[in-house]
Amino acid sequence: MPPEQNPLTALRAAADAVRQQLQVNGFDAAGVQRLSDFIEGQRAQLPEASREGVINALGCFLGECIVQTYQGEWATGPDGTTGIGLREKLFLNPFYRVGQQLNSGLANSVVTFFEQIPARLEAEAPRKNWI
Repeated sequence: MPPEQNPLTALRAAADAVRQQLQVNGFDAAGVQRLSDFIEGQRAQLPEASREGVINALGCFLGECIVQTYQGEWATGPDGTTGIGLREKLFLNPFYRVGQQLNSGLANSVVTFFEQIPARLEAEAPRKNWI
């Protein structure tokens, strides 16, 4: 498949464009903090018609931060959504998380979500008591 048709190439290009717009050096915790600040600054003034495109672009950036910080990989979920797979244990949807903060504010901060990933990875699977 040519690079311009590869969905991964498009996701990473969008993530890099947002990184440049946010003026951050990498896809890391500092970038996620800057993303959260940017979302808060845009929440009140973002036209409804632009929301989906903004969520997609910012979600690419958040996703790439998760990929690079927590050694994840872009993947397709069981329901066909695009997101991040981590250690074959978690599937995270960065687009949903960006939308949550955009719609609800800091109560659904992308920073809190990002910071909780290590604990979620370390949590043991619940025991099945019926066995």
